[in-house]
Amino acid sequence: MTLREKLNAGRFVVTAEIGPPKGTDVGRLMEHIELLRGKVDAANVTDNQSAVMRVCSLAISVLALRNGLEPILQMTCRDRNRIGLQSDLLGAHVLGIRNVLCMTGDYVSSGDHKDAKPVYDIESVQLLRIVERLNSGRDMAGNELAGGTDFYQGAVVTPETDYLEPQLVKFEKKVNAGARFFQTQAIFDIEAFSSFMSFARTFPVKVLAGIVVLKSVGMANYMNRNVPGIRVPEDLIEELRSAGRENALDRGIDIAARHIRQLKEKNLCDGVHIMAIGIEEKVPLIMERAGLL
Repeated sequence: MTLREKLNAGRFVVTAEIGPPKGTDVGRLMEHIELLRGKVDAANVTDNQSAVMRVCSLAISVLALRNGLEPILQMTCRDRNRIGLQSDLLGAHVLGIRNVLCMTGDYVSSGDHKDAKPVYDIESVQLLRIVERLNSGRDMAGNELAGGTDFYQGAVVTPETDYLEPQLVKFEKKVNAGARFFQTQAIFDIEAFSSFMSFARTFPVKVLAGIVVLKSVGMANYMNRNVPGIRVPEDLIEELRSAGRENALDRGIDIAARHIRQLKEKNLCDGVHIMAIGIEEKVPLIMERAGLL
């Protein structure tokens, strides 16, 4: 079954992330694909994440597909105009990719080419509309295609931001633009997420809760200071601190697994999206501790 089929069948799905390398050596990446194959239901392939130049997400998505791991192609609007985005989407479909996550993209100032000119010809809602158009057999300008696409299109949402109302408005706009599933920014407050899901459940879409693995107290504090929309509660920070520096990562894995169990047991969402940043090899361990393997 594909990711789309599993979600439509009511399965609790698990997705993870694989980050293209900065260079042509894909050895470690292939190890991650091997580790995730047969365990997660699909894997996001990030698109120049944090505005850092890397191998294109399309090429790595094809590698994942050829090696038995269903990819979710991330596409951001930062680096390509509407012509380039549509061209890459058509190419992805020709190569067998069927899942696409539509994102606006981090600004170039956060990356490693700070003098680059950002494009932002369109943003994520418009990109979703483009995918919907391509699925219907026409391009953004209304021209008929010689063969349309069949993408399962997704979007992102940040349910723990301090200013939630704009996120709810954008969520509804994305649904109306064609989003079929959502992956959220990291969640750490299950009760707050439950409140958001009461809103999200009024729409015919699937929601995967974002799970970021906390590696240290320093990481938690850094995210609270610098990453918009993420709030690591003080009790979780204290839990990491009490574990000691040497055991903080193991405790962070326990926290992630605990949250996954709670989400599944309470039937709060349709699955989880695990973001094990820099420790992708730990995803199977997280799933095992969460009772998913």
